[in-house]
Amino acid sequence: MRLKGRHLIELTDYSPEEVRFIVETGLEMKRRFYAGERIVEVLPGRTIALVFEKPSTRTRVSFEVAARQLGASSLYLGWNDLQLARGETLADTARTLSRYVDGIVARVKEHWKVVELAKYSSVPVINGLSDLSHPVQALGDMMTILEKKGRLAGIRLAFVGDGSDNVLNSLIAAASRLGVHVIVASPRQLRPDEEILKNALEVAKESGATIEFTEDPREAVSGADVVYTDVWVSMGQEALREEKVRLLSPYQVNSKLMEAAPKAIFMHCLPAKRGEEVTDEVIDGPQSVVWDQAENRLHVQKAVLALLVP
Repeated sequence: MRLKGRHLIELTDYSPEEVRFIVETGLEMKRRFYAGERIVEVLPGRTIALVFEKPSTRTRVSFEVAARQLGASSLYLGWNDLQLARGETLADTARTLSRYVDGIVARVKEHWKVVELAKYSSVPVINGLSDLSHPVQALGDMMTILEKKGRLAGIRLAFVGDGSDNVLNSLIAAASRLGVHVIVASPRQLRPDEEILKNALEVAKESGATIEFTEDPREAVSGADVVYTDVWVSMGQEALREEKVRLLSPYQVNSKLMEAAPKAIFMHCLPAKRGEEVTDEVIDGPQSVVWDQAENRLHVQKAVLALLVP
């Protein structure tokens, strides 16, 4: 399957077959890594630019290491390191960087910025997180579920917390393409992006996936194969903190809630606000796979770079 030269802005731009291919390639990358192939020279001499407007641990480090393990080099460029800080347009920045590097990973505050970079870039632009979506996180999550559960089709994933979350938007897009049943437990006021949800529901008709909503966390979690949560207050939402904590306090994932899903794995994209959306006994407990999940970002992003960068 040829994906060379493609942007990865949202998973809604990819077919079910393409999403599965990336996930399975991530698993193969991990298998090769643990078989001793720590360097897979598929991108020798390439350079990947990481253009980050927001701070990062997992996305930055995993992409930098992924590039290195593929034989490429990486160049970290904070927003203030570029002329963007002095008013140069994203279009001109994209045109310029395209002459120097072979791929761009962008982590931005507003989604339109990564769209603009892709519009004017002649090399692949990969969304490393925006306020709308986080596609590379969702790809790593699907890889983790496949690794831990042995399948994706028919898996029941319960997302508990902020239903307007950018990670959830991408999880829904990925799950709908892979036959995963998603049930979201969140306040009625917090719902996924309308366009992403509309697309997911349409794709789900073919894959057999379902997407449901409830305001009852225990109903969502009961019998789930995966229990997933994310922080209640994302970067840039500090002004909404008091209101979101008030709305979401009944949606904490704790040991009592996890009793309803004794066979489930617990997932969190991290960083976690321990004591808010999740308690220590869950994130550090026997059902938690969050550290494997974090590692799998590295391997699936190797797949993304290897498949997309010419």
